[in-house]
Amino acid sequence: MEHFRVVFQPDDKEVSIHRGATLLEAAGQAGIVLTTPCGGKGTCRKCMVELRPSGRRVLACQYTVQRDLAVAVPSESRFYEHRILSRGLDRATEVQPTIVEKYRPSAGSGDILGLAVDIGTTTVVAKLIDLADGHCLATQATLNPQVQFGDDVISRINYARSEAASAELRKVILDCVNTLIAGLCAAAAVAPDAIYETCVVGNTTMNHLFLGLPTQQLGVAPYRAYSVEAQDSPPADLHLHINPAGNVHTVENIAGFVGSDTTAVALATDVDSVAGTTLVVDIGTNGELVLATRDHLYAASCAAGPALEGARIRHGSRAAEGAIEAVVIADGDLGLDVIGDAPVRSICGSGLIDAVAVLLDLGVIDLTGRFAPAATVRPRLPQALAARLVEIEGQPAFCLAFDAGTSVPKVVLTQRDIREVQLAKGAIRAGIRLLLKKLGITEADLDSVLLAGAFGNYIRPSSAIRIGLLPNVPVERIHFVGNAAASGAVMLLLSEACRRRAAALTRRIQYVEIAHEKDFADVFAEAMLLSP
Repeated sequence: MEHFRVVFQPDDKEVSIHRGATLLEAAGQAGIVLTTPCGGKGTCRKCMVELRPSGRRVLACQYTVQRDLAVAVPSESRFYEHRILSRGLDRATEVQPTIVEKYRPSAGSGDILGLAVDIGTTTVVAKLIDLADGHCLATQATLNPQVQFGDDVISRINYARSEAASAELRKVILDCVNTLIAGLCAAAAVAPDAIYETCVVGNTTMNHLFLGLPTQQLGVAPYRAYSVEAQDSPPADLHLHINPAGNVHTVENIAGFVGSDTTAVALATDVDSVAGTTLVVDIGTNGELVLATRDHLYAASCAAGPALEGARIRHGSRAAEGAIEAVVIADGDLGLDVIGDAPVRSICGSGLIDAVAVLLDLGVIDLTGRFAPAATVRPRLPQALAARLVEIEGQPAFCLAFDAGTSVPKVVLTQRDIREVQLAKGAIRAGIRLLLKKLGITEADLDSVLLAGAFGNYIRPSSAIRIGLLPNVPVERIHFVGNAAASGAVMLLLSEACRRRAAALTRRIQYVEIAHEKDFADVFAEAMLLSP
């Protein structure tokens, strides 16, 4: 299948994507979140971009890629740049200068910078922000080094049973943030001493480990947080390499398994002022849900596990060079989008969701996730697809990519891989259904579904609906909001007004312990099926 390069400016981000994909899809693969309130139908005209060098302006959601392209993305078409640098600062104009002026005596006429950090179970994202105008100077992300002690929060809680083990977990995450600080400062050519204010969000376990708070109570019923309060700490107490006169602000948690990252998401997506019924889905190892109406705010956590981030998958990986990030059926075979336009090495979460959807469409697997007998399926498939039905260690599998120039499988999906996807998507979908039940409504009553998380921006909505990961609603009701936790952290970094609003939000949100709902087992079993 033919692929083309698309370069986005001024980000200088390049992706390789299949012919016929929209510029909106290409932007998503580049990690650029565009404003699409109409859901990509082309009616709102908010995702306008400019083709270079012609200067022609087109709608990203409607323009399809048929050749190599260079595309300029204006600030007004970017969801969070518009939101933070316009709406966010407009609301905070009278209070924002106090953050800067608080440090002016120490800084003199020098830069006064801030740091926004989102500590995820799998990934840590940090942004270096100019506190004078809110512009992002640099962004860096890395694997959370705590994964060596377990790839989910329960594993890390169990590891941290002793004081020494807990201190070890804390040290590696603090070292990680310091490494990100050094990288950000090098990229922006500034000194760490120019960073005066830091805002940190994360799930409750990550928050507690970062602050050195007890975590054992998080692992046993009723799963209570040691603290849900915001805290301000001197950098020296956390051994962070920023200006010693600065401050480290950690945001309010909501409950034991819904942390300050969800608070930041709720703030960034304006869930407290929605007109209709809105569902926010933040997909990660510890998936979070927020259901909002004019009168109610509910939140829940789903133990999705790390499968959708590439872990526990035979040839899975994070979104790295050589990872399959999209899978389509084209010309009687598969078409693959590969990160970095490099030789295929693995498959990441977005490609995994696509691949399972494709296997369903081909009849290779059924709604229960079981592989159909190859002898039954092979005659119905084009020759190229039939050749992808293989056996690995005596078990059926499907080959997504072969070693170059050979018939040796390079990247395959096994029965166990399918089960891991089912467990992850079943946890998320069950949580959604049980939250909706709290309000006595169905998925059809959802006016919008906001897909958050660094990973969420890369998902193809049609594939996510096909396998039953997301609610079965019209695709135009699904909107990408990117890494809303990191964007919320920036808003909280910049604005005292946003911090007050976040505190009010945490008091309004009602936490629902999904696993304790009386019909959880039945709902989860049904949600395991690979059906819309």
